Amino acid sequence: MAFLRRNEIGWNERFRRCVYFFLRDELDGLLISEGLIKSYKAFRDSGEEYPFVEMRELKPRARVVGQEYSKHSHFILIFNEGTIPNTVKTYIRFFDSNKITKENLVNLAIFDLKELFNQKMRFFEDTAFPILLRELLKSDYAVMMQQDPTIKARYRYGLTHFHVRVDWPVAQAAEDLAKYLRYISKDLYEKGEKVGEVIQQKLYEYYGFHYTVGGRRTAALVAARFLARFHFISTVYICSAESRTLFRLAEQGIFKYVLIRLSNEEIRDVAQEAKMDEKDFVNGYLIDRTEKYGVGIFLVSYEYNEHSTPPPDCKIRELNPDYQWLNVDLQLLVPPPCRGDVRPIHLSRVYS
Repeated sequence: MAFLRRNEIGWNERFRRCVYFFLRDELDGLLISEGLIKSYKAFRDSGEEYPFVEMRELKPRARVVGQEYSKHSHFILIFNEGTIPNTVKTYIRFFDSNKITKENLVNLAIFDLKELFNQKMRFFEDTAFPILLRELLKSDYAVMMQQDPTIKARYRYGLTHFHVRVDWPVAQAAEDLAKYLRYISKDLYEKGEKVGEVIQQKLYEYYGFHYTVGGRRTAALVAARFLARFHFISTVYICSAESRTLFRLAEQGIFKYVLIRLSNEEIRDVAQEAKMDEKDFVNGYLIDRTEKYGVGIFLVSYEYNEHSTPPPDCKIRELNPDYQWLNVDLQLLVPPPCRGDVRPIHLSRVYS
């Protein structure tokens, strides 16, 4: 990736990165609540069973064909450490017409905040920021959040655009990735059409998806690849109504948050293994408890391996489609965002 590492940036930029990481952690909690917990409550309140994700769906390269669940949240949020230059508007469509202003909100009639909206709401530091974010996530395409370039005295982040379309072709994104990984040197089809097609399929695998996924996840991975060309860090969040998953694509790798169902026996076993009282475990880690099971938040992170990182000698290499590009790294039962006083618990489920 093109982003500069800590020792490659100045002291002020290091401070900016610390602010960015802190805000991203806060954003994780907001989006878990909006994408997963809110969706679960919508199913529960309607008397329907929540469609829990099966563990086989979390294995690398898993292909799962499902349906879109209307009660499940879905959105794309792009969070940039820096500010995207105006020169790339051909591919990332952000203009004055979709800037977050009261006039644009009225013209596009996205939601009923016209009387409440003010410019301060756009910034992370404002108490009304979560209200605006939740409403903007209901709009089509992506919402963009980045550094405010108008303030030089300090680093401030805020929502800048909504209805942001990503128009970079998948083939160009695949070509860019393949050059970075040294599978090609010039263009996508230099080794033939078959290899070019495989590279495009591997692009999806690189970002944790199967190549048959739909438009929202395709737009998100293309955005992640395009933004990887800049010297600042970018994070792309996707909540999918088909996969019932909140994805985070970032410089640290691929993260997937899902809701998991734990039987009463599993609750007792996990609490005992964590050396906790069962009641404390339920209060600290579950978002709901029924007579038969509890509901928790499960995080799976994935790391890249030798086939999905640039070779040490930087020489062109051959592509073998059978090699897996992602490995499961961490599997954690994470506490709800409101319980910042407890740590995640290791919970191996993907291959059990």
